[in-house]
Amino acid sequence: MDSVNLGWIPYYQEMARSLARYRNDRRELVDRLKKAYAKANVTMPILELYNELFDLDPFTVFGLFNRLHMPDETRMKIMGQLAMSIGFTQDAEVPSDFTAIPVLNELDTTFYRFNDQRDMNDIDRLWTLYECAMNYSASLTPLNRQQLGDSFDTCLKVKGNGNIKITKGLYWIAPGVFMPLDYSIIWYLLKSGVVPDEYVSQFPEIVDDIPSGSYFKILDLVYTMINEGRVPFHNIPELVYQAWEASKNQSRESRVGDKYSKGTGLPDDDVKTVKYWMFAPGQFSERWDMFYKKGIMAIRWGALGDLRAYDSQEEVRQAMMAKIDPNKPFKHSSYSAWQFVNGIKPGDVIFVRKGDNQILGRGVVTSDYIYDDSPDDDYKHFRLVDWGQNGAWDIPLQSAIKVLADITPYTDYVLKLNSLFGFEKDGNEDGSALNCPKYGKEEFLNDVYMQPEQYDRLVRLVKNKMNIIIQGAPGVGKTFTAKRLAYSIIGEKDPERVEMIQFHQSYNYEDFIEGFRPSEKGTGFDIKRGAFYKFCRMAQEDPDNKYFFIIDEINRGNVSRIFGELFMLIEPDKRGNELQLLYSGEKFNVPRNIYLIGLMNTADRSIAMIDYALRRRFVFFDMKPGFESDGFINYMRSFGSPAFESLINCIKQLNQAITEDPALGGGFCVGHSYFSNLKSADDETLKNIVEYEMVPLLQEYWFDSPETVALWADKLRNSIV
Repeated sequence: MDSVNLGWIPYYQEMARSLARYRNDRRELVDRLKKAYAKANVTMPILELYNELFDLDPFTVFGLFNRLHMPDETRMKIMGQLAMSIGFTQDAEVPSDFTAIPVLNELDTTFYRFNDQRDMNDIDRLWTLYECAMNYSASLTPLNRQQLGDSFDTCLKVKGNGNIKITKGLYWIAPGVFMPLDYSIIWYLLKSGVVPDEYVSQFPEIVDDIPSGSYFKILDLVYTMINEGRVPFHNIPELVYQAWEASKNQSRESRVGDKYSKGTGLPDDDVKTVKYWMFAPGQFSERWDMFYKKGIMAIRWGALGDLRAYDSQEEVRQAMMAKIDPNKPFKHSSYSAWQFVNGIKPGDVIFVRKGDNQILGRGVVTSDYIYDDSPDDDYKHFRLVDWGQNGAWDIPLQSAIKVLADITPYTDYVLKLNSLFGFEKDGNEDGSALNCPKYGKEEFLNDVYMQPEQYDRLVRLVKNKMNIIIQGAPGVGKTFTAKRLAYSIIGEKDPERVEMIQFHQSYNYEDFIEGFRPSEKGTGFDIKRGAFYKFCRMAQEDPDNKYFFIIDEINRGNVSRIFGELFMLIEPDKRGNELQLLYSGEKFNVPRNIYLIGLMNTADRSIAMIDYALRRRFVFFDMKPGFESDGFINYMRSFGSPAFESLINCIKQLNQAITEDPALGGGFCVGHSYFSNLKSADDETLKNIVEYEMVPLLQEYWFDSPETVALWADKLRNSIV
């Protein structure tokens, strides 16, 4: 079994003991919390209507540093300041590992509703539950159990709570006694096969808002199993950890097609990006209340069995026709089922819809796909979700009417939906939800086929000029390099600080900066902001960090027209100066922390020379094929294929001939990306590259010299014989 993290327990226990002093002095507790957040330099979340906080319960205090997506660094700063401000009576080190500790949705941090929706005694009831739990954890007497049970049942009626939330709070204050009762724990105990069948049969029926008697019966059975040595865990924290580990392993086995390799400009598999989904919880949203209480989302089509058994959406569609109804095409249904398993990832945001013009709630996915064959109805496909607010907001839908729809591409619409729930962008209150992998020069050189001295020169150019164009022939990895160059200068793979767009002949100022577009109501025109405008505003709000705006095919657009009045402001010495925008009249500037990277294909004959205004504002870097780099040489030799090495030697000779040809030149050389990401270097793979990629390229280059094409085609073919 992997090492179980228990180092967090002393801090949590000391926090629970220290909070007892504030039962009758909650104004003082609120003041100390505010001071702790101020010293930690972290914005305190809104915990009361109009942010007028005068009272709160101890479980909410724990919720402040147990929030979904909170970075560990932020969490540790808050916990350190809370320990000093609240006044720990014993030393308890702030933990640095928070693996498998239950957290709350950042939209639902409080254990009470705001004062316009709660009963005046709700917070007092939560304090009573806390005191009863502390008494019971200190002495497991029948009287203490009875008092705790009565308070437990009372707090189930406090608006905003339920078994999942209350038992998380109990686990935080006494992890050696209480167990969180979320869906993953229930699945692990009842469905994973870890618990012997004779114990499983004794568990009470677990329904919504189970009473304290059933909760205690579950705890008693767990302790009996532990004492008899019939399960692979020795205490409650180990049980929680193993349930988390089982969910993680299930995730790893079910992950499909999520790799992006060298030579592409697509997201990296180790960079977490958030997607947004619109979800319908049953016909007429009839299952929403149940899903909300259980902390899940689920879809039907139970007849299909485990959806991980299907390799494509088409397979799902065919199975639906075979097992459900042969007369229906199941186009939308198969899409929803396939995306439910393979599209959604933990951390994605779910908006719940009712009909075509109402939003009922918002949540964050916390698990991978779970198949459970036990429900009596057709809903056997699950994911765990931390649901936030539950209500009704009128807003027209902008996606197809499916059970599940990816709405991530509709950026303005997602922004509008997030604003309903108090989020300005990307669903994060503090703007720092992503844990980004570290990335520097070493990682760059491991990924990009470039020599160290070339990288150093490239970085110096970017930092000095702030605007750079990386130019080269197709296949040298310009797009791939640009993103990793940005990451390496930032120091981590943070996708929120790197934006990529592509210019084309129809791209204009209105797409890039701002312009008039028809209003949603069709009554006129509204000003819509463009990609560069939005990115600049985001960078202006974070002046201490570097931001990179990448423009692919920069020479395909009319650059002067696209940039408009901002063309002057991108110059390094003009950064921060304001000009008035064309349509809105708003004062605007290009911030000093934005770096522009343009990408240009030097082998495209259809593009005219770029104008001198662009050349004056950008520095140009020629990107050459990386066949001579240490990285590519190691990659090539890893196959142990003489034919592959022979082919690469022939390609290098071909590039020499291309460079010396007065009609072509070095900008037309064959790039290394044609030969990257190979799973094998067998004869068939190499022949396909020659016949279907190299030969057509030669025919394009020497369209007026068929004898040259034939000469080099024969040389390439013979190199792999």
